[in-house]
Amino acid sequence: MAGKGKLPGEFDLIARYFAPLAAKAPGALGLKDDAATFQPPAGMELVFTTDALTADLHFLRSDPPDLIARKMLRQNLSDLAGKGAKPLGYLMTTALDDGIDEAWIAKFAEGLAQDQAEFDIALWGGDTTSTPGPLALTATLIGAVPAGRALRRNGARPGDRILVTGTIGDGFFGLAAHRGELPDLAEPARRFLAQRYVLPQPRVALGRMLAEQGLAQAGMDVSDGLAADLAHMCAASHCGARVEVAAVPLSDAVADLVAADPALIASAITGGDDYELVLAVPPDRIAAALDAARQSGTAIVEIGSFVQESRLTFLDRDNRPLAFEKAGFTHF
Repeated sequence: MAGKGKLPGEFDLIARYFAPLAAKAPGALGLKDDAATFQPPAGMELVFTTDALTADLHFLRSDPPDLIARKMLRQNLSDLAGKGAKPLGYLMTTALDDGIDEAWIAKFAEGLAQDQAEFDIALWGGDTTSTPGPLALTATLIGAVPAGRALRRNGARPGDRILVTGTIGDGFFGLAAHRGELPDLAEPARRFLAQRYVLPQPRVALGRMLAEQGLAQAGMDVSDGLAADLAHMCAASHCGARVEVAAVPLSDAVADLVAADPALIASAITGGDDYELVLAVPPDRIAAALDAARQSGTAIVEIGSFVQESRLTFLDRDNRPLAFEKAGFTHF
């Protein structure tokens, strides 16, 4: 259903803006059928992930539509990266409210096209509908990984090292910067953090290499916060972990904030929206994992190790445990 006078009819909307995004997916049937078909590659198993985004909860209503589209895809692409999967295609549902006009849809489709080209994926199908609000967007990404090689949460073992890609805390402070809540932050740092929140960088290339080469025992993307997601991995693997907080990688912008107020390290570690990878890597595979990271152009560091004791501990520079008021982001 279309919005009140602001959008063309549903099928015209699909034909004009979304069908071109399906052109490279023969099984999408030009988005003219009720479902898509797909033949999985030989020797591969499929990986499915889905995320829903709601206006003013997962993105600001005032954000550029092309960046909203790209963030929608990238959140899901990060989940595929955490499984070591090659992205193949996606299904999309758009629930459009009366605030959406055709210019917004055109820009939204441009963002989809840009990331489709960057990550070599295509739109396979979905649903386009109206809603009294708020605007809601959902993408279901499909990927493939060599059979039996998908990274899981439950593979970590005592003695495995904890590796983390990129920098942690940019998502949490990026949202604050994007909302104008860090007025004392220098403009270059504010722009950097806001961009990290609005347009995360899924570590797809590295995830695929780790899975294909069997270099990581376990892995997942960091979306709910490093502390929460590492706790999920520990629980699934029936072990614990010890993390050296000083080793947790921070961007210059976040490091400056923490230097001015050391208590903010808790927000960096628990805040979420980083879309980096946290990995369990056996000691004898560390060198190969670091080499894979170099080949993929991904920064990565070791921050601790998994232990037998079923407890997740973050240690300060004096080897004292730190306590956080909350472990990470939850929806409820």
